[in-house]
Amino acid sequence: MTKEQAPKSEESLVDDRPVTTPWADARERLGDPEPGRHNWLATVRPDGRPHLMPVLTFWMDGALHFVAGEGTQKGRNLAENGRCVIGTESRGLPSMDIVVEGRAEPLSDADAVRRITEQLNASGWPLEARGVEVHGPNAPTAGPPPYRIFRVEPSKAFGLPGTYGMEQFKQEELPHPTRWTFGD
Repeated sequence: MTKEQAPKSEESLVDDRPVTTPWADARERLGDPEPGRHNWLATVRPDGRPHLMPVLTFWMDGALHFVAGEGTQKGRNLAENGRCVIGTESRGLPSMDIVVEGRAEPLSDADAVRRITEQLNASGWPLEARGVEVHGPNAPTAGPPPYRIFRVEPSKAFGLPGTYGMEQFKQEELPHPTRWTFGD
């Protein structure tokens, strides 16, 4: 288990409103996703073209995780270049969209893979850990098995007011556009 890192800096993305949204608010939304939340993974193909696909994400041990088949385009892209971006919408009101930049690394510790697989099983996804690979029924966004579990520790993250339900709130009640920087 890895200790969760706090942001090294937090800054407003709006010059005339220097108020920020606390990382704890974004972290709570990442860790407790509401039903129907959408997540998108952006990777880079070896020739430099972008690739965007939906993924199921979960926050554990201080990082976003997702499951992907090694033979999928996203799996092949990440094998060449782990840099990626995950965009997630939180529909809890007032809604907030969160974008996490980082490097996706496949888990290489069989005990960590087993522990995470057990937690995914408890949430209704019947998976089986076999060393660092995960096997089970096809996931709609992960491609065919065998799967790998990828971990993305944020190097930078952005929190933005979401469009879902925003008309129900005054401007000052919405999350404040914020950039959190974690790494160098």
